[in-house]
Amino acid sequence: MEGIPQVMSVAGRSGRFFSLIMASFVILLLMDTVGFGADLGVIDARSLSRDAAVWVVLDGRPKAQWQAGHIPGSRSFSWENYTRTDAKGVQFKVLAPRELADTLGALGISERTPVVVYGDADSSWGGEGWVVWLLKWLGHKGDIRLLNGGIQAWRAANLPLRSGAESYIGPRLKYQVALQPQLDISTGELRKLLRKVTVVDTRSTWERLRGRIPGAVAISWEDFFSGTERRPISPAAVKKLLAKHGIDSRKQVVYYCTGGIRSGYAWMVHELAGLPSARNYEGGMEEWKKLDSP
Repeated sequence: MEGIPQVMSVAGRSGRFFSLIMASFVILLLMDTVGFGADLGVIDARSLSRDAAVWVVLDGRPKAQWQAGHIPGSRSFSWENYTRTDAKGVQFKVLAPRELADTLGALGISERTPVVVYGDADSSWGGEGWVVWLLKWLGHKGDIRLLNGGIQAWRAANLPLRSGAESYIGPRLKYQVALQPQLDISTGELRKLLRKVTVVDTRSTWERLRGRIPGAVAISWEDFFSGTERRPISPAAVKKLLAKHGIDSRKQVVYYCTGGIRSGYAWMVHELAGLPSARNYEGGMEEWKKLDSP
């Protein structure tokens, strides 16, 4: 009889161990099922140079800028090449997810590929932020990093650049889209939610004078970066900037510009600050003007 409690104890431990294994399995399964999004952060130039083999690098500047001088091995991915005027005449509309998936796969990127995005927060109108937003919207599961300071920081570190066209030579991968519609917002939904969300207009003063979304708070996208290398402002600075304009970051924030590019940059900096997730009105003022009718 003395051995019975011992056997029961072992069985109990085994049962608890089995339960832990099963619980862990269920958690992992659920994580995969709900498609937990990519980890978003920044990376400095020297770290990227040292660990270049780990990442696929996307250049968010206009293709001509990429050809003039780019990080070796980087692939051109400018909004200018992946937006179009849609059937309703709205400019700068992002291509269909299936088309984007085909393009990313052809560039050797799957939904789990670790990606670094860079630009110059200037000639691309903050296109690097748009690329980050796009990947998150598509449901990218691999890590995403913004090169802090962009191409300027890379040059300042005296790291090599390559000019001319450079083609990706490697296997074509399959990119599985797990669309995250909550990161975008349609014109119809925005009209319904105008009094429930904070809308931020990231365009210039001159543009706003020509028309804006009712009730929008004006914060230029240029306020979201600083310094000669145009680095995203710190999380503390983002919170201070929003508070300065009377914005409660606990309430959902929707950023917009003309066509989702500059607002995509502001959205990215908002996300980097660790605030509750915001939305990018990708249709922007172009869509609002054409589709906002009573």
